[in-house]
Amino acid sequence: MNRPQAEPWVPADDRGLAYGDGLFETVLVRDGEPLLWPQHMARLAKGCRTLGIPMPAAAELDGLPVRAGAGLKVLKLILTRGSGGRGYLPPPVAQPRLLWQAVDFLPQPQRWESGVRVRHCRLRLSVQPLLAGLKHLNRLENVLARREWDDPDVTEGVLCNSHGTLIEATCMNLFWQRQGCLETPRLDGCGVAGTLRAALMERLEIREVSMGPAALAEAEAVWLGNSIQGLWPVVRLDGADGSRHGSWKAGPVHRVLQREAHELLGYPARFTS
Repeated sequence: MNRPQAEPWVPADDRGLAYGDGLFETVLVRDGEPLLWPQHMARLAKGCRTLGIPMPAAAELDGLPVRAGAGLKVLKLILTRGSGGRGYLPPPVAQPRLLWQAVDFLPQPQRWESGVRVRHCRLRLSVQPLLAGLKHLNRLENVLARREWDDPDVTEGVLCNSHGTLIEATCMNLFWQRQGCLETPRLDGCGVAGTLRAALMERLEIREVSMGPAALAEAEAVWLGNSIQGLWPVVRLDGADGSRHGSWKAGPVHRVLQREAHELLGYPARFTS
């Protein structure tokens, strides 16, 4: 294993740079303590098994959050297969490269409290069950989806797969309450299985479903969430053409799931509504 680097320098023959041959994790760290660390390590391990990249030693990884320093930080870990191989064929023995970076993070409580406006994206995610759920380095679909709008009032974009089934937002998981039941998209064909999503599903009864956008039209409440931002109520959903597809008021129906999420992340769990 190449030594972890806080100031990343990647040679041109690194397979993560050349082919996206690797994985990454973004971890919320509070005064050196990582939040949802077991879930992050479990997802990284699953990705390593799938891609055939050796998992870094636990001692090597466990020491990084402390090095992030005091305060609220986002620790980003990037693990590539390393250098070598001919074309797409990887080397028979991988020499993984582990990079890390820690940056200050300032939450946005107004989004927790008042909610966010989101839109549907035109882009459709490709279906590839082998990579489904992983946080791999091939994120061009998300980049293209995020380029679809520049309206500062629109916070996120909702993505469907090529079959028209709801999957996620560009960088967050999607949840909704419909007929009194909590639901989230099934991610067996594509999408990132978020660590906050995993932790919430361990604590609560959240059904995984395969449904199109009509599910959101039937929902009493909709949320977007991840392990960095926490959980945002969705108060308005637009189509890709700007037409309004749904609206909700951030209120008590949103707060139960939000409290569960924020207790996991050390964020405020009390709100005025």
